[in-house]
Amino acid sequence: MELRLLATFEKVADVLSFTRAATELGYAQSSVTAQIRSLESSLGVDLFERLGSRIRLTEAGERLLPYARRMTDLAEEARTAVAATAEPSGPIAVGTMESLTSYRLPPLLEYFHHRYPKVRLTLRPTLGDETRKALRQGTYDVGFLMEPETEHEGLETEVLAPEPLSLVATPDHPLVGRTDLTTADLAAAQLLGTEPGCSYRDLFEAELREWEPPFMEFGTIEATKRGVAAGLGVALLPRVTVAEELAAGALVELPWEAPFTLFTQLAWRRGKRLPAHVRLFVEQARLLVSEQRG
Repeated sequence: MELRLLATFEKVADVLSFTRAATELGYAQSSVTAQIRSLESSLGVDLFERLGSRIRLTEAGERLLPYARRMTDLAEEARTAVAATAEPSGPIAVGTMESLTSYRLPPLLEYFHHRYPKVRLTLRPTLGDETRKALRQGTYDVGFLMEPETEHEGLETEVLAPEPLSLVATPDHPLVGRTDLTTADLAAAQLLGTEPGCSYRDLFEAELREWEPPFMEFGTIEATKRGVAAGLGVALLPRVTVAEELAAGALVELPWEAPFTLFTQLAWRRGKRLPAHVRLFVEQARLLVSEQRG
């Protein structure tokens, strides 16, 4: 079995599309199809079922996939070992989210841009479920998560830090100054939020389910902050995203502590041997968040 054919098989199995696999690998679609047929011929089995415009793995394909992953990972490890003294280089597809991209990652991105220009970072903005799926499929190399759970099926996870949340409002909001703020009080206020699927938005909404208050949805953190600053309501957001507004007095933190804790995490597919430049990214992300906490 040629390693090149296994790598193509792994990509097609991840994305379940010959067309998309060809695009991501930089091949013509006919070349991808020919490589898969060649691999199937050498093994004497069909690896994919063709269902009209869709495909799916056969039982033989399912059995081959973990071996293909291990072999391509080992080949990458071997290339890394041979080139250990070379300047770090290579692509890294990073799943991330707005709060981290805008408020945690800029120093890390700047560091890699200047120190390791041959490392090509691509940020893919996705929420937790999508990020975890892409990591398991191998579409992303690493992914940042902000969730209460710290263990995820099929993934290796490193917890970087707890991520405090702040319930914020304008200084003249009616709830400012209250010392006995309850969840029922919040349910009676106008609530602003980011898009559904965002972990802290969903957890906050679950806490208020008994009252079923409507959320005014703004989609992004920046738009939500502007809504709060305009006096449209209150919002629960990661504290790092509102630190400047709190320090300037443009927003104030209400005395309500969320009954759940989120953790910023970095994850990758379990069993995947990370290339040297990806390990370097993980190490620098760990150091960066540690410095930010300090």
